[in-house]
Amino acid sequence: MKLTAAVVQTASVLLDTPVTVDRALALMAEAAADGVQLLVFPEAYLGGYPKGADFHIYIGGRTPAGRAEYKRYFDAAVTMDGPEIAALAQAAAQHRMYVVMGIIERDGGTLYCTVVYLGPEGVLGKHRKLMPTALERLVWGYGDGSTLRAVDTPWGKLGAVICWENYMPALRMAMYQQRVAIYCAPTADDRDSWAATMTHIAMEGRCFVLSACQHL
Repeated sequence: MKLTAAVVQTASVLLDTPVTVDRALALMAEAAADGVQLLVFPEAYLGGYPKGADFHIYIGGRTPAGRAEYKRYFDAAVTMDGPEIAALAQAAAQHRMYVVMGIIERDGGTLYCTVVYLGPEGVLGKHRKLMPTALERLVWGYGDGSTLRAVDTPWGKLGAVICWENYMPALRMAMYQQRVAIYCAPTADDRDSWAATMTHIAMEGRCFVLSACQHL
């Protein structure tokens, strides 16, 4: 069965989530017009990847300015039951399209780097990044491993592994064990070595790999 897939390499409008949602909806419509059936967005597309930010965090303390900066970032995150995900799910259903969307998910007082799976039936599932990388651990919570389930599509199992999670062999094995046919890797890593990693995973997992990087 033929699949037309595409990756979106674009920028968030940092701290302006409504505008970023509008951009995502426009890109989904553009892709649908080109016959795309599966669309992969970058890591942290909704909510933004705070590259270069430190929120004035240092061992033993934080500054009032850093707290205020983090509050703005926290408020720009989205909830799974919020209007942003609802609008994207409605668009995916309208276009009969499967979408892998990187978000910053707000749940209680914690932010998570999450991927949401959308399809013609709406929200199909999500995956929270298990282990944030380096200083990401001061900003995002840890996933607990309960969200590793791949989802069904007409072309086989669809799964997503976020950025440097792809360097965790046991996590890759969890995807392969589910016979993932379409392995998505939303990322913020724009180094030349990333392409080699994706090629290795395609060979190792005997799967198709789609990776989308934020344009910053």
